[in-house]
Amino acid sequence: MIPTQQTTNNKRQIIGNVRFKIVASLFLLCSLLLVLNSKGTFALSDDCSVSSIPFAKLDGCIAEIGREVDALKPAHQRNQQELTDLKTKIVSLKAQIKSLNAQTEKLAKDIDKRENDLGVQETLLEQRVRSFYIRSRQYSPFLVFLSSNSATELARELTLREQATIEDKKTIESLSNQLVDLKNDKQTLENSHAGLQRVQAQLDSRAGFLAKEVAKVESYISTLSAKQQQLSAQKAGGFQTSVGDTPPTLEPCSGPPDSGNYCSPGFTGFAAFSFGAPHRKGMSQFGAKGRADAGQSTEDILRAYYGNIKIETRGDLPKSINTTVGTIPFEENYLMGIAEMPSGWNINALKAQAIAARTYALSIVGWRNSNPNGSTGRICTTEACQVYSASKAANVPDSWRQAVESTRGQVVFGAGSNEIFATWYASTSGGYTFGYESNGHGTPGQWDADGGRGGWPNNAWDKKGGSSWFYKGWYRSRSGATCGRTHPWLTQAEMADMLNAWVVLYKGGGDVSRVSPPDTSCWQGSPYSLSELVGIGGYTSVNSASVVYGENGTTLEVSFDTNKGALTISGEEFKRAFNLRAPGQIGIKSSLFNIVKTN
Repeated sequence: MIPTQQTTNNKRQIIGNVRFKIVASLFLLCSLLLVLNSKGTFALSDDCSVSSIPFAKLDGCIAEIGREVDALKPAHQRNQQELTDLKTKIVSLKAQIKSLNAQTEKLAKDIDKRENDLGVQETLLEQRVRSFYIRSRQYSPFLVFLSSNSATELARELTLREQATIEDKKTIESLSNQLVDLKNDKQTLENSHAGLQRVQAQLDSRAGFLAKEVAKVESYISTLSAKQQQLSAQKAGGFQTSVGDTPPTLEPCSGPPDSGNYCSPGFTGFAAFSFGAPHRKGMSQFGAKGRADAGQSTEDILRAYYGNIKIETRGDLPKSINTTVGTIPFEENYLMGIAEMPSGWNINALKAQAIAARTYALSIVGWRNSNPNGSTGRICTTEACQVYSASKAANVPDSWRQAVESTRGQVVFGAGSNEIFATWYASTSGGYTFGYESNGHGTPGQWDADGGRGGWPNNAWDKKGGSSWFYKGWYRSRSGATCGRTHPWLTQAEMADMLNAWVVLYKGGGDVSRVSPPDTSCWQGSPYSLSELVGIGGYTSVNSASVVYGENGTTLEVSFDTNKGALTISGEEFKRAFNLRAPGQIGIKSSLFNIVKTN
């Protein structure tokens, strides 16, 4: 059966509709690519692009990174949504293309059949044209009249001849039109096949390219966010994490009400008090002192902080160690110069420190039980690794010499392991040590208090050891700068400002890059004023505050009674908002903290 003209027109309409949809989608793809490419011009300033950023420029770089992230995220989120929508459209278009391909294949088969049919019809057409021509030339009404026997026969003959002539003419016209349509359909089919192949290739290419560009932006934003977190952590942890050879004096005005180092600010306000140091992994040095003073042995102390371990005395330790100040005899000089714990402390704490320092140094330089001669690494001599003092090594205090010599060769291994344990330590854990592993061995997180969780915080071993960093309000930088602040206390309006900063960071409605300390004399950037943040968040005063501690050793929630009613936010979110917005050098140094009100 030869396809009708209506069927052919329907197929042409389908081809036209799909072509229109494909062109529209390609236009969308090009638009998206232009948007993405326009976002590729962001770059951090020279000050913030270096791997080691000066501490004084941290907040400025945090703000700069925040601006880049905020500038990228809206467009990136739109791109992600548009890419998702585009992928959906591409799937639909591909389905339509597949359907169209099937229809064109069917059309091709129809054309082949029509060609075969028309091959026969064309022969018949030639015969009919010839016959039509002959009849038209030979036909004479007078001869028909003479050959007819009656009028009726004459009328019938004339009618038949006329109908035959009309039918021949119609057949000739129909076959001619079909030949023309066949030629046009064959050309359309060839063009459609070529066009579909081009469009399919363009769709695949454009969609793939767009996906790569979106992935690039995601990678860039991820990198910036990671660096921002790193900088925030650096600011939050900007203080020494080991005791050192000489304990610091009790810092004035850094304690809560009713403590010996409390200073009244002269107004009703609030302050954040941190428990301990940032990483809180491994041995707490003040905790070791508290335990030793309570009668615990060196092994008791080490097991309390490093878990299921074994302490071996080795005779094959390296004779010397590579350091950033040269190669030094290991036991006779390097360990004698370790300045990480005051020499006047309990001997069992000193011995625990000596074993931990020896083991830590060997793990850093790469000494292994399986390859004792492979310790070719190098260790730094600052608190970034562990502090070595050449002057102390030249004039070793008797108690420290005793601690090193009485533990000579003693190294910590994981129980059942032949590999050395990475014995981390810090000055103060805040009464909770995070779990960590070394070579498959370690200890889970635990409350470091006499009596466990029930003895915290009053009976924390840090507190028993006399750590001035156990519970402290920080308002000085590492170098001692205060930015004009003489205490960590904030007014009710300033504490409300922290909540408004939290609103911008986590609820939207403002410029994240402007959430930075308001005192521009000490910090870079273009921070919001207090009144501007009030206009966004609406908090003007805080009447009370309370916290909820988690069993994982962090502050889970912080709740406030404000002019807008009760507000509860996560401890992590509040810590970030506080550290980005608090004036001067005021900051929260630990994920375990408290909010305290003045007397």
